[in-house]
Amino acid sequence: MQVLAQQPVGQGVIRVLRGDLTLAETDAIVNAANSQLQHGGGVAAAIVRRGGAVIQDESDAAGFVPEGEVAVTGGGKLRARYVIHAVGPRGGDPAGDEKLARAVRSALDAAERLGLSSLSFPAISSGIFGFPKDRCAYLLTRTAVTYLREHPEGPVRQVDFVLWDDETAGLFQQALAEAS
Repeated sequence: MQVLAQQPVGQGVIRVLRGDLTLAETDAIVNAANSQLQHGGGVAAAIVRRGGAVIQDESDAAGFVPEGEVAVTGGGKLRARYVIHAVGPRGGDPAGDEKLARAVRSALDAAERLGLSSLSFPAISSGIFGFPKDRCAYLLTRTAVTYLREHPEGPVRQVDFVLWDDETAGLFQQALAEAS
């Protein structure tokens, strides 16, 4: 993993990394999930490939998850102990900004409930869901900054954005610089 940017926020830190989310060494990774928690493509498929079928099995048991909400499964064979499956909106949804910010807050709340100190996010909804990457970067970084500032005594101390491609990583670097 290559650290591209790092910004202290309150008692914590937000980082932008270029690399493979499934190799993240945080307590949890966040999956960009669909409401049915079927992990057949994109980030979700990569997580199940590396972490094992147990992640899909636990997702099947969790059932339907509305947009903006999350479900938590174990991490299987991943380095992360947990996978937080966050369901974001599709591009063009008039309520997309609110749903995406709510998905990020829900993932951070779940990490706090589990007593986790670190988690790694992908660019939720910006792949096959078609949400604009620049808007995604803006909303995810702003939500994480706000969360860390509003929860100074919480267990979450490190929020990583782990991006696969240079374009998206650059947008997150810019958004983090503007959010701080």
